[in-house]
Amino acid sequence: MSKTLPADFHMHTHHSGDSDAPMEMMIEKALQKSLSSICITEHMDMDYPVTEDIPEGTYDLDTESYMSEIRVFQDKYAGLINIGFGVELGLQPQIVFQNEQYVKKYPFDFVIGSNHLCHGKDPYYSDYYENRSEKEAFTEFFESTLENIQLFDDFDVLGHLDYIVRYAPSLNRNYNYKTYSDLIDEILKTLIDKGKGLDVNSKSLYSEPSLGDTNPSRDVLLRFHELGGEILTFGSDAHKPEHVALGFDTAVELVKSCGFKYYTTFSQRDPKYIKL
Repeated sequence: MSKTLPADFHMHTHHSGDSDAPMEMMIEKALQKSLSSICITEHMDMDYPVTEDIPEGTYDLDTESYMSEIRVFQDKYAGLINIGFGVELGLQPQIVFQNEQYVKKYPFDFVIGSNHLCHGKDPYYSDYYENRSEKEAFTEFFESTLENIQLFDDFDVLGHLDYIVRYAPSLNRNYNYKTYSDLIDEILKTLIDKGKGLDVNSKSLYSEPSLGDTNPSRDVLLRFHELGGEILTFGSDAHKPEHVALGFDTAVELVKSCGFKYYTTFSQRDPKYIKL
């Protein structure tokens, strides 16, 4: 492990519909790893489709309860670790107004905008890929991402840009930046024009099987740098304590190899640049 790991700005606790991790255990693990700062980013995915496995409201965050608990631990751990109050907001065209109103309502330190759903289907599930090629599925995902960030921009970084490759039938074996460069470049240019950044997500480095790359991939990060992008946060996407900051050594070296010299943290939505 390197001497100093960057801040982990993407993690979930029991307030997220897909995690049962106690908040204090996530904080304690961050302290064990000598992190100086973290941001908890619970899921808020409004209008997430209901299925047999996903009851209505699974990803509707009880933000008041979440905010109350995080304030307790911000006070308890003051002087030991900075704990940001964040959210991972699911982006969809039909809920732009609801998302705008939601972000305005709460004093978030940091907002991740994530494309989890493409026209009502999540690439996490196999039915997203049925009756079409992976290329068609990937293309729709990137088209959907571009549409979402053109319609809504009250977020700080785009979450795990090529998230789809974690769950595609062939994972990332049939994926490369060049095949989708027109769409990905438009996504990156839109982010840069709007003053937004990227979540360098390490989950695909420690998931089983490992993809051997971050989300977004090294080639996408390299292109972001070439286009003038500057804002990068690191996120483990941890849903359990043992995954906090996991894969960060590899992610840091990958980011450095793309030419980045700084990463970013946020407080009250204001970026701070920290030397890698």
